[in-house]
Amino acid sequence: MNIGQAAQASGVSQRMIRHYEKIGLIPVASRRESGYRDYSDADVHRLRFIANARDLGFPIDEIGKLLDLWNDRARSSAEVKALATARAEELRRKAEALEAMRRTLLDLAGRCHGDARPDCPILESLAKG
Repeated sequence: MNIGQAAQASGVSQRMIRHYEKIGLIPVASRRESGYRDYSDADVHRLRFIANARDLGFPIDEIGKLLDLWNDRARSSAEVKALATARAEELRRKAEALEAMRRTLLDLAGRCHGDARPDCPILESLAKG
């Protein structure tokens, strides 16, 4: 199938497919006589794997490790579990940081009169840096 069909079947944009090829996350597609890339069902399956891993917050380098583990039938599931639990912990830390930012913004907004006066604790806080 061509790159457009592979993109549609995998849910990965054509631009990202070309990027994943460039960085070696997927093998370089074979070329048809016309010069167009030709993707197999296995390529599409690999692209879906990458898309699912991205949706779970895995960065590219860890996706490469997951792909290697996925292809290694002698793998230990402990390695996969370690990557997943580390990613979950990182997401927890990010969620806590986002929640702290949300609380700060709500606090600042609550102290702002939101009227025609120029004084604004939100801007004053941002200016303090």
